[in-house]
Amino acid sequence: MSLLLSGIGVSRGIAIGKAHLMRGSVEVVESAIPTHLLDDEISRFLRAVDDARSQLHALREHIPSGTSVDIASFIETHLLMLNDATLCNTPAELIRELHCNAEWALKLQRDAVVSVFEAMEDPYLRTRREDVDHVVNRILRNLLGRDQRDSGMPALKDTVVLADDLTPAEAVLLEHQGIAAFATESGGPLSHTAILSRSMEIPAVVGVHGVQQYLHDGELVILDGLQGVLIADPDEQTLALYRQRQQAEWQRRAELACIAEQPAITLDAVPVNLQANIELPEDVNASGFDNASGVGLYRTEFLFMNRAIPPGEEEQFDCYRAVIDALNGKPLTIRTLDIGADKQVDGRHGRTCSNPALGLRAIRLCLKDQPLFRTQLRAILRASSHGPVRIMIPMLSTTHELHQTLTLLNETRNALQREGYAFAPDVEIGGMIEVPAAALTAAEFSTHLDFLSIGTNDLIQYTLAIDRVDDEVNYLYDPLHPAVLRLIKMTIDAGNQAGIPVAMCGEMAGDPRYTRLLLGMGLTEFSMHHTSLSEVKNVINQSDISKLKPLVDELLNNTRAGHIPARIDSLNSNLTE
Repeated sequence: MSLLLSGIGVSRGIAIGKAHLMRGSVEVVESAIPTHLLDDEISRFLRAVDDARSQLHALREHIPSGTSVDIASFIETHLLMLNDATLCNTPAELIRELHCNAEWALKLQRDAVVSVFEAMEDPYLRTRREDVDHVVNRILRNLLGRDQRDSGMPALKDTVVLADDLTPAEAVLLEHQGIAAFATESGGPLSHTAILSRSMEIPAVVGVHGVQQYLHDGELVILDGLQGVLIADPDEQTLALYRQRQQAEWQRRAELACIAEQPAITLDAVPVNLQANIELPEDVNASGFDNASGVGLYRTEFLFMNRAIPPGEEEQFDCYRAVIDALNGKPLTIRTLDIGADKQVDGRHGRTCSNPALGLRAIRLCLKDQPLFRTQLRAILRASSHGPVRIMIPMLSTTHELHQTLTLLNETRNALQREGYAFAPDVEIGGMIEVPAAALTAAEFSTHLDFLSIGTNDLIQYTLAIDRVDDEVNYLYDPLHPAVLRLIKMTIDAGNQAGIPVAMCGEMAGDPRYTRLLLGMGLTEFSMHHTSLSEVKNVINQSDISKLKPLVDELLNNTRAGHIPARIDSLNSNLTE
């Protein structure tokens, strides 16, 4: 009898193949180490760390040419962690202090570090605790002599890999071996491995509870990365249906590749601005980025992570200028630092906050730590002399915050002018609408800003009071909730009435299921991961806004339970796959 397991689809595609289970969990038990053997135990731990570094360096050297730059950046993150005293020196100290084995000391330090990450308010940054787990497990496998996940793996071509979790490095190896897809017990849509699966276009489902308990090696399975389902031992009818869908998916990808050079323009001749979100300067060189007309979101917090001292003005200036140069005249929208006070960015931990999602973060933190903020503003403004740059302020909730920011910007311009630095005098300033209060007062924000950008990830989370990284409640994360749609429409209308552009840079912007809905609401500027650009463009080029608008207006005026998803299906009914 067929078995269906559900999870979170993180990378679209359908795979049919035999299951391959990867048992990756590492059990750790405490044991006492005699005093005369403590030095030997510490040496054993340090050798395991050195081996982990060597393994990652080898992986980095064997990344196939043309592979997404995302992959190298994940490996670099893990190497940085292996060079940090937090994971290298502290466990050695614990071994000597507690007379315990290396595995137990590493576990204790892992738990301490993870507790800091779990307290972070930003969903993306909070999932970075997975990097800590990946690095710790790599060291543990070396301590236990269990490094076979990096070498000697059986032939995996066309298999569907089932694992408790996968590191980005392991995902690279698996992709190189030609796997068809993977499913994991843990993980979320913002994990590094999930992002990587989309970049490599490997169908993937995460959060499939029981995947290793109920399925067996060699069992025939179907994985649907769009619907987030895994079907084991399918009957002939189900198998035939998914083979048809698989063929349609392959055809769809071939057609999308053909429209890469075409402009994004609707059937009624409305041009749509498609931009990309980036995290690292190298992202602008990724395959598929040419589809983008510029960068609609540059997440600068990655400059500040994995270091005790924040980057100085010159380092930030060099980084921003490198992106500008790589864009060759395309506009760059730089989001100012979006991080919380509980994240160590200057060698100090912030105060403990009982609810960090509602605490000192993003623009609140920047306004409190003005030297940190002024340094970034100086670097951005100086970089603006080398190409088109826009500045975007995250998590605005009051116009008072905006006025403080604009005052700091003016003071920074005046200081740079006195010091003889060049900068563009007309850098546009925009605000992110991520908090319901900002959406409700978007008309007032619009009178002081040059553009708005809707960050749907946080807007949905704050509107519905749920943590989408928490798999106990993430089923409540609903972009189609009537309250969310009204806040989005309110923001778009406010920008249109003020005559300023409104963009969307959250995940909703890159989901083709919502493209026609957003077009009908009046949105004509989208920013997303570069791998989604062709899919969204395909929908745009088949859409007529003049016909969509009355349908979407009727949808927004009739939001009874169960009504909206059906109407979205109706809006998308004539799309060619």
